[in-house]
Amino acid sequence: MRMSLAQRVLLTWLFTLLFLIMLVLKLDEKAPWNWFLIFIPVWIFDTILLVMLIVKMAGRCKSGFDPRNDSQNIKKKAWYLIAMLLKLAFCLALCAKLQRFTTMKLAYVFIPLWALLIGGMVELGYNIFYVRRD
Repeated sequence: MRMSLAQRVLLTWLFTLLFLIMLVLKLDEKAPWNWFLIFIPVWIFDTILLVMLIVKMAGRCKSGFDPRNDSQNIKKKAWYLIAMLLKLAFCLALCAKLQRFTTMKLAYVFIPLWALLIGGMVELGYNIFYVRRD
């Protein structure tokens, strides 16, 4: 089952809208919800992306697959998996800090986000300045 680009955009827009509505209700103190409940749309969307990524990575295990044709693609998918896990770590740490489950400094909460941003900048630089040698 493959989703078209329009379906992916609509799904992304829907989860983002739902998250922002819940966030505004929480910040306006109209809803006394837990911060972990506010982030449920983000986690559902991330779970969908992680499952799709893991299924694509597991497709390499089927018979008849030639790993020489897909060496760059698996590196990119591994980076996507690491990026999703860093985003998940940041969201969990942020919710724990906002809910006052931990007395961790805010600088420590943002470490996964900083690592994600630095990794994204390295990936962007690699894609821009990498010259393929054929």
